Amino acid sequence: IRGALAVQQLSFSKRTRYVQLRRGENAAGKSTYIKILSGAIQPDSGRITLDSKEIVLRNPGVAVQAGIASIYQELSLVPYLSVAHNLFLGREAVAGRWILSLSKLNRMASEVLARLGVRLDPTTRAGSLGMAEQQLVEICRALSRNARFILMDEPTASLTGNEIDLLFRTIDALKRSGVGILYISHRLEEIERIADRVTVMRDGCVVNSGPVGALSLPQLIASMVGRSISNHYPKESFAPGEPILEVEPDPGTDPGNRSIAFVARAGEVVGIAGLVGAGRTEWARRVFGADPSPAGGTRIAGSAVHVRSPRYARDLGIGLVPENRKEQGLLLGRTVRDNITVTILDRISRLGLFIDRSRQSEVSGRYVEKLSVKCPSDLHDVGTLSGGNQQKVVLAKWLACEGRVIILDEPTRGIDVGAKQEMYRHMNTLCREGRTVILISSDLPELLSMSDRIYVMHKGRFTAELSREEADQETVIRHASGIEGRAAV
Repeated sequence: IRGALAVQQLSFSKRTRYVQLRRGENAAGKSTYIKILSGAIQPDSGRITLDSKEIVLRNPGVAVQAGIASIYQELSLVPYLSVAHNLFLGREAVAGRWILSLSKLNRMASEVLARLGVRLDPTTRAGSLGMAEQQLVEICRALSRNARFILMDEPTASLTGNEIDLLFRTIDALKRSGVGILYISHRLEEIERIADRVTVMRDGCVVNSGPVGALSLPQLIASMVGRSISNHYPKESFAPGEPILEVEPDPGTDPGNRSIAFVARAGEVVGIAGLVGAGRTEWARRVFGADPSPAGGTRIAGSAVHVRSPRYARDLGIGLVPENRKEQGLLLGRTVRDNITVTILDRISRLGLFIDRSRQSEVSGRYVEKLSVKCPSDLHDVGTLSGGNQQKVVLAKWLACEGRVIILDEPTRGIDVGAKQEMYRHMNTLCREGRTVILISSDLPELLSMSDRIYVMHKGRFTAELSREEADQETVIRHASGIEGRAAV
């Protein structure tokens, strides 16, 4: 990185316990590259120089002292501590030598947040924040260190348009002040907007590099996935069947009865749009039984049900691929096989006590092959897989129990172009099989292209139902922001 950091012939082994580099676009090595530059893991060869001086990043502490800050794709906040504590973790303000000064800590945090235009109470517990707000805290923590070089791995994955604009303005200011930035993103429009140079990695190797503008968008995509992609959103349409899932408005959260009912039919993709904080994820968790929901108001295939728990939702044929796959979708530290079959252990057990290992292996192997999960074997630790392959494993566990309704909450967040294409094809396959897909996405082009119908949510209630022909970005945004509703009143 000119003016800040140079990496010469850096390499890392496929033997590392953190990642397995396999053929295909999901495990290109970008996140491993960041781990090396942040001191989390050591390269097998090569040199890293900072300001023309060779440095050895033995651990993350050395990297921080050298002026290198990291913003990882997966959040690393301590959920039980306040925003202020997370911002200055390990650098706490003290009164005298030993006593923690909460007032000073909160004041310092307020100054950092205000400098970046982030409106958050520094005393708020980090775990109570939404994904977008947590991401902003991560960014503020990195920038508060006055770093000379910042690594950003998918920093905008959970941010709204206004928050992205704020981040980009901050990046521009950092660039003008002489800070070097390594920005990793699967959103190619972002790279065109803020980057000076672009480098494409595949299978752990650099396959293309040059000034932004030297490569067209199709050339960049072809370099990333190793093949040309003519259709970014390969949507297939099928004749919808009978209603599978019907959800009436909750009188407790909609006293004015202004919300519209939600209906999803067999063989269709139903999109849910809304701004961050609109309540899309909360609605999905209630439907899935992960959060308390009122009795009644939900029907599966015409029968009234009260979804009391995720296990009951599973028995009804409802599956949820959550937004935060590592904390809510995976059993980290367990194998791919364990994760795929966790939803059907009672079905592959003998006498309900002993797992039939042969049946478990057969089911796991079938879905590893069906979803093209890239792993050395299904006995491999799921935590070492790339983001795209982890997402496939989360989807596989709901396919294994033959769910009729699959809720996908931000399913393409943090995965590359090739992995997104595979996810879209799996959505088509589910619809072809007569299942129902509910797609929650902050990516409007994705939502508009892959949905048969779109429900728009504003402040916890559905304010509009749009057909594929009616839906466009302007109409969706008007309903999501509440403008359309106010105009009607």
